[in-house]
Amino acid sequence: MRKTSAVLGSALFLVVAPCLAAGAIPWWISRWEFRPPFLDTGLTRALGVILVMACVPGVADSFARFALQGRGTPAPVAPPQRLVVSGLYRYVRNPMYVSAVAVIFGQALLFGDWRLAVYAVLFWSACHAFVLISEEPTLRRTFGAEFEDFCANVPRWITRPRPWRAP
Repeated sequence: MRKTSAVLGSALFLVVAPCLAAGAIPWWISRWEFRPPFLDTGLTRALGVILVMACVPGVADSFARFALQGRGTPAPVAPPQRLVVSGLYRYVRNPMYVSAVAVIFGQALLFGDWRLAVYAVLFWSACHAFVLISEEPTLRRTFGAEFEDFCANVPRWITRPRPWRAP
């Protein structure tokens, strides 16, 4: 896939998937109305703001890497031609999902809305199932030993303390 097509495809998929999952659906659930803070402290709201602010760029960075380095998109219909193992992928195998879940959970903390926390858990569960059933088997078939090496060195969901360096 050409770089221009990959960038445009990734941008379109960014608007459709993460913006829907971490933006429109949380708004639909909560209308972004403030409720009493969790644990009756404003500290949870501050933590929510930090999660959202720290993780939105993670989603954007991951999408950009798929287009610019992987020469594809995160969408299964136009997958990357190269395995992406740079940036946040040096710390965790699924930074897009981790970042999106953290944004949703951050909104739950910010707005004091337990429904968003439940949605974050359900969204992560769906991502986990998709990763196990479809994404990882496809990556194993496509990238073989390179993907196996990546899996052996980079955790699926919990970040590494130091970045992994691909050989």
